[in-house]
Order: sequence, then C-alpha cells, then structure tokens
Amino acid sequence: MLSPEDASELALAWAREQDLEADRLGEAHVAVTLPGERKLKTTVSIRCSPRSVDLQAFVIRHPDENRERFQAWLLHKNSKLRGLAFSTDPLGDVYLDASLPREAWNTEVVDSLMGRFLTAADESFNDLLVLGFLTSMKREWAWRIARGESTRNLAAFEPLLSGDDNEFLGRY
Repeated sequence: MLSPEDASELALAWAREQDLEADRLGEAHVAVTLPGERKLKTTVSIRCSPRSVDLQAFVIRHPDENRERFQAWLLHKNSKLRGLAFSTDPLGDVYLDASLPREAWNTEVVDSLMGRFLTAADESFNDLLVLGFLTSMKREWAWRIARGESTRNLAAFEPLLSGDDNEFLGRY
C-alpha cells in the first residue's frame, strides 16, 4: 500500500501525464485543475491520509434564489453519480466530494475519478446557474445590452435572457 505522500505523488504524476495544472499543497495534499467547457476550471483537492484518500472540488457558490429547487436538484443528481456526491458547506456553497480507502488508490482510479469530477461539475454548472442565479443573469444581460458590452459570457443562456420575460431589458 502506498504511503500518504506516495499516494499524493501518484496524483501529481497523473496530472503531469495529462498536462494539467497541479500543485502540492502539503506533504500529502495536492490540487489538480481540470479544464472544462461550461465550468471553465474545476480544481480538485486531494488529501491522502493513512486510511483514505479524500477528494473535494468547489462547484458553485450558494444560490441567490430558488434554494429549495436548487437543493432538490442536487439531491436528485446525487442518485445518479457514481462514487462521488454533491455536498454543501454551512454557507450553502456547493462541492463535489469522494472518499475511498487508500489501498484502492492507483492510476486507473485517479483517472476515473478525475473524469467523473470533471463531468459532474461541467455538466451541472449551467443548470445550477439557471436555477440559482437567473435573475442576476437577466440583470447582467440587460445591463450589457444597454451599454453595448459583450454578452459572450452569457451566450449559452441567450434564449432565457433575451426574451420578453427579461423584465430588466430597457431599464438601463
């Protein structure tokens, strides 16, 4: 079985092999940054202890609105995730978490888990934005349109933001 330090080194070696950004944060703690499409970056913290390897990635801050629907969406998604789960901190910020026995940690497991973290964070991001931040997004869209600013960062949401139901259009 790998020592905690060797287990973290395995994660670093995997990241280097994939040409990913990775940092050693402590003797047995590393962070690997995964590039996404919807969520541009997902940083996975990997802590290796004598008994387990614990992974966590920040997904999105606490919602501004629709908290109950937002939380229900997370719970429903948890039933479909394999080996990881959404969680929230005391502020309501959303994370993905996974934990496994250290003896199960190997290159294939690292590769599989990193893929699952990336997929879960990336595929969930836009849905979570719409559920928890639609009013803010509508406001920003209207502000940008009124000032002739780029709406590129919101382009994926144009059908939701540019229609007659955006009460902020024309206010700025």
